[in-house]
Amino acid sequence: MFLTIFDNFLDTGPGVLEILLRMGLTALFVGIIGIERQMRHKTAGVTTHLMVAFGACGIAILQDSLYQEALGMAVDLAAQGVAVNLERQRIIAQVVTGVGFLGAGTILKTGNGIYGLTTAATLWLASMIGLCFGMGGYTIGIILSLFSLVFLTGFRKLLGLTALKHVKSPDILGSEIVEQ
Repeated sequence: MFLTIFDNFLDTGPGVLEILLRMGLTALFVGIIGIERQMRHKTAGVTTHLMVAFGACGIAILQDSLYQEALGMAVDLAAQGVAVNLERQRIIAQVVTGVGFLGAGTILKTGNGIYGLTTAATLWLASMIGLCFGMGGYTIGIILSLFSLVFLTGFRKLLGLTALKHVKSPDILGSEIVEQ
């Protein structure tokens, strides 16, 4: 009885071990990005990035399961002469929009500039990595994670050696002098 709880609620889609693999890869790779943000003392750190990514990963797993179930039903319907249009991307499109809205909340405009754009971008990226792993796209999820980590850390150091230095956010937002 207890083990039946862990059976997939749909006849299709990933099993428990596959779900654990997808969530584990999401935790590992997005966790690294979140730690980088936390080490830079950003508002959205490792926990925020992981929650966004886990949500996206869970939605992708569910979308994948629903698609596989619909695909099985489409064969039966097609045999009856019913035309079926399967769209695998609908839930993913909603994640992209919703996380974009969440990221917009991390952007602050002050008298000295705009802050939080990178944090907003990494939150959006975390959801995309979660979607990749959730849909079983391990290669693209790993490559996306590695590219983002290289550019969040190494590229910023490289820019520091040039005249294109990264503008550091003030320690306390709202503390800058506003000219009237």
